[in-house]
Amino acid sequence: KSPSERLIETVQAVPKVRQNFSVLEKNRVLLIPVHEVLFLKAEQKYVTIQTRTRAYLTEESLVSIEAEMSSVFVRVHRNALVARNAIVGVERAVHSVDAEGEHERATESWQVIVRDSNERLPISRRQWATVKTLVR
Repeated sequence: KSPSERLIETVQAVPKVRQNFSVLEKNRVLLIPVHEVLFLKAEQKYVTIQTRTRAYLTEESLVSIEAEMSSVFVRVHRNALVARNAIVGVERAVHSVDAEGEHERATESWQVIVRDSNERLPISRRQWATVKTLVR
């Protein structure tokens, strides 16, 4: 086989990442380009797809999106995936927790800073090592 034939076979063998999320809204189907998505966040039975301009709802699960698009999105928490190219950094967050009626005590956690968004997404301890490698 020629080098160009081998190249064509290789390209065809690579699984294709879909280009859009399809979202049903007011009796129409909208296509949301994957490259415009900043993050996805699970809330009850829906997942919010957040772009720079607005949010959309889908019934797709984070697990299926993560399995299909792990090259595009990284899990930061059990309820959130963030576009790898939208992570601009991390920051420490301090929360006060009431220790069962005792005095409040401060706990710290890390949050993802997302490009073009004021929202900070919590990073779970389980996902911290993965996220840390992305911001090095």
